[in-house]
Amino acid sequence: MQEHQHHIKLPEGSIEKQTTTLNLGPTHPATHGVFQNILELDGERIVSAEQTVGYIHRAFEKLAERRPLYQITTLTDRLNYCSSPINNMGWHMTCEKLLKIETPKRVDYLRIIIMELARISDHLICNSIVGVDSGAYTGFLYVMQYRELIYEIYEEICGSRLTTNIGRIGGFERNFNAVAFEKLEKFLREYPKVLKEFDNLFVRNRIFMDRLQGTGAISAERALNYGFTGPNLRASGVDYDVRVHNPYCSYGDFDFIIPVGKTGDNYDKFLVRDEEMWQSLSIIEQAYRKVQDFKGADAEVFHADVPEYYLPEKKDVYTKMEALIWHFKIIMGETDIPKGEVYFSVEGANGELGFYLISDGGRTPYRLHFRRPCFVYYQAYEEVTKGSMLSDAIITMSSMNLIAGEMDA
Repeated sequence: MQEHQHHIKLPEGSIEKQTTTLNLGPTHPATHGVFQNILELDGERIVSAEQTVGYIHRAFEKLAERRPLYQITTLTDRLNYCSSPINNMGWHMTCEKLLKIETPKRVDYLRIIIMELARISDHLICNSIVGVDSGAYTGFLYVMQYRELIYEIYEEICGSRLTTNIGRIGGFERNFNAVAFEKLEKFLREYPKVLKEFDNLFVRNRIFMDRLQGTGAISAERALNYGFTGPNLRASGVDYDVRVHNPYCSYGDFDFIIPVGKTGDNYDKFLVRDEEMWQSLSIIEQAYRKVQDFKGADAEVFHADVPEYYLPEKKDVYTKMEALIWHFKIIMGETDIPKGEVYFSVEGANGELGFYLISDGGRTPYRLHFRRPCFVYYQAYEEVTKGSMLSDAIITMSSMNLIAGEMDA
């Protein structure tokens, strides 16, 4: 942190007032990534703040214009890397909208299991880090082992953990194996008890409540004006959720509630994410029961019939000419996509994640825009920190769940 002092000239006869300019970031882990905030401080109180983005220079959108559709999954992985499977599924469903692909119900339910596990993983990280930033480290250490269990489930399905490259256009690369379901059952059996203990550590903790209540607040009107979505909007009292208001992936088949807050402060954001983890557990349990209802050949379905975008099995590639041809065409990106202009969004863990795709009929997108919720939230950082104490600046950033990977696209 760098700082320098300057003086504010006041009318003659007044006492000269001195403020301090502080570079808060870009540092890790204090500002949770490469964020810079230039704060003007009156003592320890924030007078003004100027936030800066652009330290990653990822250029996802321009990179995507030189890649066939199926290769863009590795880019979406790296948006919100705390819940990358949701990004992947959102991108695949965008492609399916353009290509007019209908996915089987079992694929939808398997996707929902993965997306809700990712939502729990994201909220688990966010809320436990809010605890760390308020001086409470125990909860973080306790729940992090269950993030690892979620990652082990991913690993059984696709072989990866953090940036998963999970799923494909039309479904999944492979069916879920027995070990994946065993680990899922273990998670559903054990995590509710752990989450309850996590609640007991924080929800009515007087010190924790004093640190969060009244800080980082934003009204529903201002949140809507900025374009807030997700938990940050719902904490202000607006019950907008893409899964309900614009259902996708068979979310209409499930019963769950949308938790909302009142004040939009850091404490309400914490409570909304906490309750959303309980709701996600319920959705996963419902989806798992629905998956178990499929019998015989239906229980082996894990992708739609789209040979133009789905790699054939390796044994077929080695023995069948047709499979070898499709393998070559897909790997080399030699399949033209239809002309069109589509927008598709999903309820990401930190808000509405949207993909605006324009195709001119070539083999790659003509233009692709990612609607990253964190980029929207960060614009409001000055408003939600102005007038608060310096000690609240980091915890407000944590409660907004700002992820650096979503800043630069």
